[in-house]
Amino acid sequence: MAVGGINFSFPGIPHVRCFFQNRLGGESTGAYMASNISMDVGDNPKHVVYNRLRLQKELGIRSWCELKQVHGDIVEFDPPETPSGEAAVLEADGSATSKPNKALIIKTADCQPVLLAHKSGKYIAGLHVGWRGNRIAFPVSGVEAFCTKYSISPSDVFAVRGPSLGPAEAQFINFENEWGVEWVRWFNKDTKMMDLWQLTKHQLQLAGIPEKQIFSLDLCTKTLEDDFYSYRRDRVTGRQASVIWIDPEL
Repeated sequence: MAVGGINFSFPGIPHVRCFFQNRLGGESTGAYMASNISMDVGDNPKHVVYNRLRLQKELGIRSWCELKQVHGDIVEFDPPETPSGEAAVLEADGSATSKPNKALIIKTADCQPVLLAHKSGKYIAGLHVGWRGNRIAFPVSGVEAFCTKYSISPSDVFAVRGPSLGPAEAQFINFENEWGVEWVRWFNKDTKMMDLWQLTKHQLQLAGIPEKQIFSLDLCTKTLEDDFYSYRRDRVTGRQASVIWIDPEL
């Protein structure tokens, strides 16, 4: 079985490639079935290496740049390549590059992967946005850091949010302690659910990205059990990769 996932292309930027992996088509077993790419969740390392190498081969990726995601707001520029058999050690929740063939990896199992590209196709970034990332407005600061580094305008940036925890499943029973009154716009007090999808879109717009340049894959990782890993659903589970890279051959 081929590695499962969704290819995405920003309009007018054909040489920037995006891929949102699902859990299908790998070697992992049990709770990690089948395409887990994380070394940090208890899976058999041999299976993880197989899954990573297979994904790299099918996508034509030459450099795999992974982060040790910590729900913060740090963006690393041109992060070092992560060897296939090693866990990531660089603590950050965003990465960016202007180098072709340098694939930026965001790992998720409910959190939102947000991929960014400048209209020129010369600059790309990936952000890991969990609810804590929303809470500290990482979509805003991440876009700002990206634009500052490359002296570009957010009005020329495109964004896509991948599969993640949907608005009907993002429950926060302790809303007052975890969020607070300033976030009530995105909270349904009857169901205790947060619309993190709309919150992220709002924050990307606050950063200056035009609404017409913000795209989304509205697939809920928790409810689509056969397709995606979900920490809220399973706790012990794998991670899927969201990948963005500049392909000079296109």
